[in-house]
Amino acid sequence: MSGKKTMKALVLRKHGGLDELEVVSDHPLPAAVPGHVVIRVRASSFNYHDVFTVRGMPGIKVPLPVVVGLDMAGEIAEVGAGVAGWKAGERVLVNPLNKTKGLMGEMLDGGMAEYCLVAADQLVAMPAGVSFEEAAALPVAYGTAHRMLITHATVKAGDRVLVLGASGGVGTGCVILAKHLGAEVIACTSSPEKMHRLKELGADEVVNVKQVDFSKWAIERYGKPQRRSYEGGVDVVINFTGGDTWHPSLRCLKRGGKLLVCGATAGYDPKEDLRYVWSFELKIIGSNSFYDDDLRALMALIADGKMRPVIDKVLPLAEAREGLRLIQDREVIGKVVVAP
Repeated sequence: MSGKKTMKALVLRKHGGLDELEVVSDHPLPAAVPGHVVIRVRASSFNYHDVFTVRGMPGIKVPLPVVVGLDMAGEIAEVGAGVAGWKAGERVLVNPLNKTKGLMGEMLDGGMAEYCLVAADQLVAMPAGVSFEEAAALPVAYGTAHRMLITHATVKAGDRVLVLGASGGVGTGCVILAKHLGAEVIACTSSPEKMHRLKELGADEVVNVKQVDFSKWAIERYGKPQRRSYEGGVDVVINFTGGDTWHPSLRCLKRGGKLLVCGATAGYDPKEDLRYVWSFELKIIGSNSFYDDDLRALMALIADGKMRPVIDKVLPLAEAREGLRLIQDREVIGKVVVAP
């Protein structure tokens, strides 16, 4: 491959709204360099993080222009010098964290392109029985959910687990994995259509947070948490929204309950009430990112027929910007995947 050749890519040239994203046909085609491979991207998925990248995040200087898209899977097209254990044609999932430069699709060109340059230590082999679309749906959303629930061993069979933001990528991952672990799942979302779909995914109860206070609903349904017994409330609340959902999350947890947090899409500085934390001996457990072992475990579950990531739409690269709008406006259940 010559650096003079070009390819199609979804490029962000400056921060702002989604109209700053453009599909171009003259983006430089990457060439393999030492320690790296070039992959032919077969599928790439969006995350809400991509919305933040487009808007710009305080304290994070993105080197523009950049090809967006953290999650990607494809075939190795070219192998650079010094790369051992990989060869052209192999199917791979990419862990989007580059150990020296940061996230793909933010600090480096990402997956919303026909080809992508990737460090060899970011590659994870794809087993048979896992499609490119399924693999590309995994890293940021399902990898995060897997680490939070399974790697950290925070949910067990019989637990009553309330999931906020259940219709998004991380949310659907939490619903599916919590059910896989044998938990009773209460999925919180924002529309009747999403409620219906979450029921199909296995949620035992669904709550429309636009119509109902989820914390009051849980207390009315399961009883008020008690300070001197383990009755009432829910065992686990999964909260990656923060903001005004934080205090109600504390309020509906039973004594010894766990509040799991892996993000703060609605605000990182919420109102706190420490009285709930000590009075009910609550455990607040943070979980950050994911590792290759999480991705391998998820692909093994798919290959064994034990789970399927929820993919709302698979779009061509020409419609990628619309795909990110659907994520931004929360009009999807699960993931939006682009097949360049």
